[in-house]
Amino acid sequence: MHLITLFTKIIGVVTIALVSIVSILGLICLSRAVYFQLWINRRGYQRLNYFNGPWLTRITLVLVAFWWGIGEVLRLTFVNGEGRFTSDQMWQANVCKFYIISNLGFAEPGLFLLLAFLLSAALQKQELGTLNRKWNQKTIRAMFIICLPSFVWEACVVFIGPRVASDGGQASNLGKFWYSASTFHNGNVTCTYPLLSSIFLGAFYIILAIYVMFVGGQMLSLVINKGLRRRIYMLIFATMILLPRATLLGLSIVVWPGNIEMQADQETIL
Repeated sequence: MHLITLFTKIIGVVTIALVSIVSILGLICLSRAVYFQLWINRRGYQRLNYFNGPWLTRITLVLVAFWWGIGEVLRLTFVNGEGRFTSDQMWQANVCKFYIISNLGFAEPGLFLLLAFLLSAALQKQELGTLNRKWNQKTIRAMFIICLPSFVWEACVVFIGPRVASDGGQASNLGKFWYSASTFHNGNVTCTYPLLSSIFLGAFYIILAIYVMFVGGQMLSLVINKGLRRRIYMLIFATMILLPRATLLGLSIVVWPGNIEMQADQETIL
């Protein structure tokens, strides 16, 4: 996030590379899920639906991941700025607002919610789990409903928060940490994480992590296969990463973008 030119370029290239790899893997998973479901329907092997029952939920997971990846790339200062994809500051600022609302308000929580639902589906009875024809619709609907408060909260932080902090004085100085989704420095716009967004996201992740640990613990007590146990451990570990991520997002306001360069210039002058 901080405007260190070389570091920003490295992070930008790595982010684009990782998003591209995830997108390719997602396309492979999406095509295999659709192909397997069509093959089951064509051959009439309905019993195999047990293995491909949550196929619609998996496709939704991949599509949400695509949406998340687009937002992660668009917010990069490596992509936006003078001499790059666009130098329109208004467009860059709107991209930062879009990122907070879309990614932090919907895509990121939605990804891990779908993973948690897929994990918990293995503990449900057959008539209630993935073999139920309405399971996919209910799961996707539940994901949208649970993400709605987060989406509304982020929209309020981005659009209503700056108006509350625009009274001037000390409130205005503190407002950039609590509400601001972007900052201007040397003619460029850098996306930032509002502290209110990080706090809400952290609380959401704590609840989700506790739920995944509870479900994962129940599954581990039932699973004998070592390979499957490793997969469950990986899913639990992936969810635990959310907690330090939310903490780091909150700590990102400690050094505001551009402050490092400004301090270095002042030390040079002195």
